Amino acid sequence: MTKGIAVVTGAGSGIGRAVAEALAADGWSLALAGRRREPLDETAAQFAAPASALVVPTDVSNEAAVDRLFEAVAERFGRVDLLFNNAGVGAPPVPMDELPVADWTAAVAANLTGVFLCMRAAFRQMKRQDPRGGRIINNGSISAAVPRPNSAPYTATKHGVLGLTRSGALDGRAHGIAVGQIDIGNAASAMTSRMAAGVLQANGTTAPEPTIDVAHVARTVAHMAALPLEVNILTTTVMATAMPFVGRG
Repeated sequence: MTKGIAVVTGAGSGIGRAVAEALAADGWSLALAGRRREPLDETAAQFAAPASALVVPTDVSNEAAVDRLFEAVAERFGRVDLLFNNAGVGAPPVPMDELPVADWTAAVAANLTGVFLCMRAAFRQMKRQDPRGGRIINNGSISAAVPRPNSAPYTATKHGVLGLTRSGALDGRAHGIAVGQIDIGNAASAMTSRMAAGVLQANGTTAPEPTIDVAHVARTVAHMAALPLEVNILTTTVMATAMPFVGRG
């Protein structure tokens, strides 16, 4: 028996794929969103019933594309019970005074505007469906709390995501919508592959950092997703124990 209908953005690789697989294993019906169809199809192929997944190539920074995604989910499944707002991009690690505006704009469009657009569409659907309500889990990153050197665009957008999470948690109360955030530190993915070779530290040195398997992130998201709507984990942090986070900055 299905637990409900879940939308996962950035589902073609890394954290998004791992979370989608964990939710599917737990009995959720999945809608998979991402910029390219082929990786989404590869994610769906990992499910016990690949054909049951809805694959919708989506640029989350595009308002019309996000609206089409949620319209397709409503047409196929009739409702949305869970949104894992995961899609995002990094930015070149350069000093702030050398950062091209185009790189800043791209990070804001994907990491902040994209999260907002998906939250807005999910709110609209969750408020009108019967029974109403649902859950939104935003991927915030530990950069929602502390920066890395030369990370202004990414850090600023993730601080903004935390604001959206808190605003959504407040505004969703009257409508049975629970909004929470998972802040992830050094989950092994394409974005963290360079860490084994060394990452710039706050004191100017370069040092390797440990990473964790994305399966630990996926299990945490699946736990948050399985809670009844009267229970919310507003924020939680999953990180490599030995990474520089506490005291970083």
